[in-house]
Amino acid sequence: MTSSEVRPPTMADVARVAGVSHQTVSRVLGDHPNVRDATRARVLRAIEEMGYRRNSSARALVTRRTRTLGVVASDTTLYGPASTLFALEEAARAEGYLVSTVSLRKLTMETLAEAMDHLSEGGVEGVVTIAPQRSAVDALAELRYPFPVVVVGSAPGVDIPGVSVDQHLGATLATSHLLAAGHRTVWHLAGPEDWQEAADRAAGWRATLEAAGVEPPMLLRGDWSPLSGYRAGQELAGWVRRGLTAVFVANDQMALGVLRALREAGVRTPQDVAVVGFDDIPESEFYAPPLTTVRQDFSTVGRRGIALLLELIEGRPPATTARITIEPQLVVRASTFPYAAQTEGVHH
Repeated sequence: MTSSEVRPPTMADVARVAGVSHQTVSRVLGDHPNVRDATRARVLRAIEEMGYRRNSSARALVTRRTRTLGVVASDTTLYGPASTLFALEEAARAEGYLVSTVSLRKLTMETLAEAMDHLSEGGVEGVVTIAPQRSAVDALAELRYPFPVVVVGSAPGVDIPGVSVDQHLGATLATSHLLAAGHRTVWHLAGPEDWQEAADRAAGWRATLEAAGVEPPMLLRGDWSPLSGYRAGQELAGWVRRGLTAVFVANDQMALGVLRALREAGVRTPQDVAVVGFDDIPESEFYAPPLTTVRQDFSTVGRRGIALLLELIEGRPPATTARITIEPQLVVRASTFPYAAQTEGVHH
């Protein structure tokens, strides 16, 4: 028999090697309490030595558990959704679950319904949806599913369990940092209008300025891309002669475009204009100058999202009935120096 014809070991093979019955192996695999410790250890040793892997379909028929979770996502070419997806998959694997992912170009009522039907047919036990747009969250709230659903991302006014980073607080940290450095006002380049995270960051920026008695200047808007940041940066450069000295940009990619546009216009960062981004992408530390930004802890988002979903799957009441909110962190670098040296209580 060639190596390609070698069949994988079966439960009967494990029983023969361990010197027990087929039923005993099944009890061990099902974590049945009525198995002696010595017998359990012998069976587990045989499983490991033989490289036996349980048939998930057969196991699901017996236990009603597939140990598979679903994830529905869109815009996974962007840093935030991509990092969230990776964190969720890593957290699920750590809990012994497989992940079935459906990536959609756009989250609408129709595409979400199709994705949920697909995952339901695949036997998932629950689904995490990465829903950054307000329209996606609204659609999610209208659908009914045969399994628990958790949403990752801001979802104000929607009664769906979920996890999100406090975007409002992140914007407050960024704006307060610039005001504390002596800037009289802070301009803002926001993300797309339908994105709840963009709305929350803009709201945090505006509220921080108003609390300081500062009238918010004109809001600019981009689409998360460096190109949209570059075009906004060209417009911002024109306001430097009229007193613009600080800009809070809603993500690091757009901040890259802003930095280039300012540089091409002969505007120095940070001597003439200080710039703060959002996300702390790996490249932001190597921008010219290195970018002050707001860090989101995607790893914690993933762990808390999966933990919440598993609580719902297992029928346990969640640790909190409210949405889980994770605090961001301000990371100060040279794009706001020398003002940064005057600011205390931030991460360097």
